[in-house]
This record gives sequence, structure tokens and C-alpha cells, in this order.
Amino acid sequence: MDAPPPAAAPARKKPPFAVALLPIAAMGLLLGVGYGVYKIKPHAAMGLLLGVGYGVYKIKPQVLLVTAAFLTGGLGALLGFSWNEMERGIVDSIRKALPAILIMLTVGILIGSWMASGTIPMVIYYGLKLISPQAFLVTACLVCSLTALATGTSWGTVGTVGVAFIGIAQGLGVPLGLAAGAIVTGAYFGDKMSPFSDIPNLAAVTAGANLYDHIKHMVWSAGPGWLASLAVYLVVGLRYRAGSVDSAAVSLILDTLRKNFRFNILLLLPMLIVLYLAFTKRPTIPGMLLSALAAAVLAAVFQKASLVEIAQSFNTGYPAHTGVEAVDRLLARGGLMSMMETQLVAFAAFAFGGIMQATGLLAVLLERVMGAARKVGSLVAVTIGSCVVTALVTGSSYLSIILPGELLAPAYRARGLAAKNLSRIIDECGGIMVPIIPWSMAGVYIAGALGVPVFAYAPWAIGNWLAILILAIYGFAGITMAPRVREDETRVGS
Repeated sequence: MDAPPPAAAPARKKPPFAVALLPIAAMGLLLGVGYGVYKIKPHAAMGLLLGVGYGVYKIKPQVLLVTAAFLTGGLGALLGFSWNEMERGIVDSIRKALPAILIMLTVGILIGSWMASGTIPMVIYYGLKLISPQAFLVTACLVCSLTALATGTSWGTVGTVGVAFIGIAQGLGVPLGLAAGAIVTGAYFGDKMSPFSDIPNLAAVTAGANLYDHIKHMVWSAGPGWLASLAVYLVVGLRYRAGSVDSAAVSLILDTLRKNFRFNILLLLPMLIVLYLAFTKRPTIPGMLLSALAAAVLAAVFQKASLVEIAQSFNTGYPAHTGVEAVDRLLARGGLMSMMETQLVAFAAFAFGGIMQATGLLAVLLERVMGAARKVGSLVAVTIGSCVVTALVTGSSYLSIILPGELLAPAYRARGLAAKNLSRIIDECGGIMVPIIPWSMAGVYIAGALGVPVFAYAPWAIGNWLAILILAIYGFAGITMAPRVREDETRVGS
């Protein structure tokens, strides 16, 4: 006897818009209470050291996100979804994030090895000697922009060059929220303008645009935002004159670094390896591990580090024992374990986003937003809103590009607009906004790598949010909205 056919999945009604909003409201309430109420104000000196507005939180964000995911799962069950369906959504969501998670772990190894070799301490040392407080913010933004443009990685830039600049900021007495904002602006400007980066490549593929046309079109929105950021950093930097620097503290840091590390030009080799492999379009993770291996050799040769110390720098970070607490706190960074809390936040955030997708709640939110797209200006506003909503819900740069891009691509074609208009918006408003969301993977990674909370640096990451305003103005004014000129827009010159 033939086996009966499998039972068809029960038909489900689309959740009402008000119901789809419930998880967002719950997450906003949980995170608002957790970040805004249950925190311990630090000692004033620690606040100055670690950044404006820093707080030690009693309720960790991963706990808040797990709670939000649990509540969303309960709502999904009430809507008729089984646990297996929601679990598949969670697994799919995490699976898409695995490449970024692997890079994050590799960056932890890279930071620890560059500390042990003396690469980052040498950059900090000469940075303190050469960079004036007035020029620090502009310099940090420019150097991070060029590094990310060359390497195609904002995370790698933040985790290496950015860490060095944070150390310089501590020595110069520049508030760390300001410093981190300049670093993030520079790193993400270079990232979104680099043909080596996954973000512009993903945005171009999702929208159906040519990569180089996409990058050229980005100049009109990313360029003004970046220049405005540099102008602000230049003006704000004038407040920090040489007389405001604690020369005794800087001298102490310089003397301590000089006594504990042997500097040599060869210590720049790990950085050069990363740059070379990026320019030659080699895989990111093997390149970082090769750089870490070179740094380990340099640590043994120049710093006389033992095998145990090098292994410790890979695992738990550089074991700083200089005898000066401020310098130890500056150098004790990196290692695989330093990324573990970031991983927990990432898994919790993607669990929440996975349930939202599997239950159709996220689709309802995006469809409602899309319903308002009637003219070019409103279409641009809807695209921006879709990217922002997806970024807030999922905390993922990739999903914030893919979901709105796939949903809205037909609308751009129907209105005779070039695909590079869409790719530009989802790049700027999806991929580049995520670092200023505290519970996103990028946000928790940057906060962990730099030791500066997202709320402290987000207002100063000017380029990351100013481009959104520029794009909205362009949309409603009809400026730089390129018309569609050919059917196949993946060809150069579309």
C-alpha cells in the first residue's frame, strides 16, 4: 500500500501590522531599560579614560536580546508556527553571519599578535610623538579611510589601526567617544568605497548594478558626508591644544613603551602583509592568519616573547605587565576570548532576526513601508526606512542590504531608475548604518575592540548617519537620481 502523501502545511493568515510591531516595541523597551536604567555610573576618572557616557551595565545586551527573541518566539507560536520552523529561521540567520563571525575571531588573534610583536605599541609610540591633539581627529579619519579603502575591511581597520589610534587618543587626552567616531567614520567610508569590500559588492549584486558604476555613484552621497565629517573633526580638534595635553602622562606612556618593547621598522611587516594580500584580492581570513604568524615570529625575535606568551596573546590577548596600570590597560587587548561576548550578542541578535523572518513578521513591516512608495522621493524614503528597520531588527549589514534590495528592485525598474540608485541607498543606509546600532554585530564588535560604547561614539560617527540625510534630500529634490539606460545594468556604464 502506498504511503499517504505528507500533510500540507496549514495555511496561515498574514499577521496584522500592529502584531508585527509588537516584537520591535518589546525589543526597544528591553534595550531602552537595559541601557538607560540599569547601569552603574563609573568613577569620574574611569569615565574620562574610557569615553564620554560610558557605563558599566548590570543587564548585558545579550540577555535583553535573548528575552526579546523568546517573546517573539512566543508570538510566533500563537500565530501557528512550530518550534522547528522558527529554529530553521534562527539557523539560517546565523549561517549567513558565519563568514563575519569567523573574521571577527580572526581579528581577535590579529590584535593580540600585533600587540605581542610590538607593532601596535610602536604605532602608538610614534603617533604620540608626531600627531598633535588638534590634528588627531582628522588624521585618524584619513588614515582609517585609506586603510579600509586599500584592504576592503572596516572591521580589520578598526581592530588594528583603530586600536592604535585609541591608544594615541588616551595619551593625548582626546575623549574616546570622539576618537572612536572619527575612526568609525573613516573605516566605513573606505569600506563602502572599496572594490575589495563585501558590502559594496553585495549591494551591487542585490540591486543588479555594476560594481564600479555603483562606487562612482556613491561619491555623490558618501563624498559630501565624509568631507563634512573632516570639517567637523578639524573644528572640534582645535579645542585640544598642546597645552591641554598632560605631558607627564604622555611621557610616562612613552617611557614605558620604550622600556618594554624593542622597536624596528620590520615590525610594520604584519601590516604590510595585510595590505598586500588585500590589494592582490587574496582571501581575508588566511591573509590575517599569515599576518598573525609573522607577528608571532617578530614577537619572538624582537620582544623575546616565549611560546607560552605568544599563545596567550592569541587566546586571551596580550599579557601586559609593564608595571604601569594605564599602559597595561592600553595594551591588554585582543585574543580569541576577547570576542566571545561579542559572539554571544551576535548569536542572540540573529536569533531574534531569524524568528522575525521565519514568522513573516519582518515581511509585514517591510511591505507596509513599501506601500508608501508612490513617487521618486517617497520611494527613496521607503528604501531608507526599509534598510533602517531591517538593520534595527536584525543587526546585520548583509540582511539590511539583501532584504530591502530584493523587495524594492522591481519598484526602481518600474519607475525607470537605474539600479545603481538602489544599490547606493542600501549600501549607505543598510550596511553602513549598522555600526551605530548598539546591539548589532558591528556595534558590539567595535565597542569591544576599541573599548568605547556605541552610545559614546555614534554621535561622532558623522559620515555613517549624515549620508542618510543627504540621500533623502537627493531623492525628494531629484538630484543625482540616474535614469535607467539599458536592460542589463551589470555592464560598465549603466
